[in-house]
Amino acid sequence: MIMRPRSRRSLSGLVVAGAVALAVALSGCGSTPSGTTPSSPNAADGPITSQEAEDRGAAGAKQDPVAQQPATDVSALTVARVQIPSIGVDANVEPLERDATGVLLPPVEWEDAGWYEAGVLPGQVGPAVIAGHLDTTLREAVFVHLKQLVAGDQVTVTMSDGSTSTFAVDRAIDVEKKAFPTQEVYGPTPDAQLRLITCNGPFDDAADTYANNYVVFATLVSRTP
Repeated sequence: MIMRPRSRRSLSGLVVAGAVALAVALSGCGSTPSGTTPSSPNAADGPITSQEAEDRGAAGAKQDPVAQQPATDVSALTVARVQIPSIGVDANVEPLERDATGVLLPPVEWEDAGWYEAGVLPGQVGPAVIAGHLDTTLREAVFVHLKQLVAGDQVTVTMSDGSTSTFAVDRAIDVEKKAFPTQEVYGPTPDAQLRLITCNGPFDDAADTYANNYVVFATLVSRTP
């Protein structure tokens, strides 16, 4: 018997959770324009104080590899490829957009990852977001082994001009979509960060989606022109 591929709502359920949460965060800022992030950074476990924010900003300015690079015009750049050697990922990256309701549309191809192009370009200050499918009923998809990443594993993102940004994994979280931590994932950071997102948890056939999101956090360690 031929199995029917799981519908793209399985990833949409993943990305929708993040995208809807992001849309709420943006609209909640009032003056924050679409495609930018809220102005008040939050720590993973709650709001940080103004002194902590100042300290983090200072630390980021000293340690962030972006600060050591000459300023370049990145407005025309897109993300071309993502490579994660420790889990065998070497994938094309599609640009992702939100629809009229604020929902982030998933990659068209199961083997591709997708970059939220209205957000941060990987390697620039802030949290760049790359999402990918987990699986289908027929086969594994691009981010099926994302949960195997451990601290220190490297992720290299190649831009359309051939430049690369390499990130080191810091940590990961498994969260319910209904309680998606918007600020923790999409909130502003004083340095260049990367978020990798896929589905997780039991698959709900009735809803045609997974219950959770799995989010990997990584920090920029090097850039090449």
